[in-house]
Amino acid sequence: MFVLNRVLFAGSIIVPESTSLTACHFSAVHRLTCPKRNSPYSSVDSERYSSLVKSVMSSRVSSQTPETLQAEDDHVYGPVVKAQTPSRTEQRLPKTLHPFINSERTVETEEPEAGPPARILLNRGKSRPFFPSVTRILQQTLSPEQIFYLERWKRRMIAELGEEGFKEYSQNIFKQGKLFHSALEDILTSADTWRNKTLSETLQCPPEAQGYMQSISHVLEDVSAVRAIESSVQHGSLNYLGIVDCVARYRGVLCVIDWKTSEKPKPFLSNTYDNPVQIAAYAGALNNDGNYKYQVENGLIVVAYKDGSPAHAHQINSELMSEYWKTWLIRLEDYREQRSSASSSTSPEK
Repeated sequence: MFVLNRVLFAGSIIVPESTSLTACHFSAVHRLTCPKRNSPYSSVDSERYSSLVKSVMSSRVSSQTPETLQAEDDHVYGPVVKAQTPSRTEQRLPKTLHPFINSERTVETEEPEAGPPARILLNRGKSRPFFPSVTRILQQTLSPEQIFYLERWKRRMIAELGEEGFKEYSQNIFKQGKLFHSALEDILTSADTWRNKTLSETLQCPPEAQGYMQSISHVLEDVSAVRAIESSVQHGSLNYLGIVDCVARYRGVLCVIDWKTSEKPKPFLSNTYDNPVQIAAYAGALNNDGNYKYQVENGLIVVAYKDGSPAHAHQINSELMSEYWKTWLIRLEDYREQRSSASSSTSPEK
């Protein structure tokens, strides 16, 4: 016998310290001589199985190539309809690239002489030819996707408000926008006074416009040298017209400014949809209108919110304006093609 000074493991038995045992009690033979389990594959004739596999793999009848597999799939399931790999389509360009800038005029780099902003009224006399407006052209040339989302929004609003409710909602939106533009016009024409006073001291805005005016108050601080307000512009060569909200300097850069209202935030320029194209169309018309002796290469879209939250001001530099001008020329071409097709289809046959 002998005394163990540490814990020993004999099979699954734990022997504590200072335990007296005879050496004959320890044996690992039981674990090492356990009967081996029979494998379910032990009865398989390995030689015969091996020869069977070799015969199958080497047989010309059973082996298939990618071509035979494709033929078999076509026979069982029909031919595979493969999706076309999306190809990078070339950007569409206008058929005629009319210049955005009038080469006969120079772009102003200095502040203009002091004077009241221009406001040229739109004249649609009987003796004048009919020119479509920028708004009309853009509405008539909406993409199918734009029409889909616009119609879906309209159906959703009618389902929520009803026909009469939606009509009243639309009228209120139009009224609020008109009051907002009117209050803004009063402020911009009295720029010498509103710069040194608070908004409430300068003008008593209608309640419907107060939130919008508060929203754009920080933008107005950067507006100076107002050149035109609610003034009509006309492109003599391309035969379209429009009314610009404002032409002024924003942070020292002369811009065509468009004031918009929205119930939803529009923090990115892409959220303004066709508004950049509209701005480019107005600027291109102004640059080719004899009533204006200067050129405008930049644009600004200001989105005001009824709850008074800070407006988003989206600047459009000259490079972007040139791209949106190309888009406008394409929309103008589409509009004319639509008009030509409509007139030809309604003309009496000879």
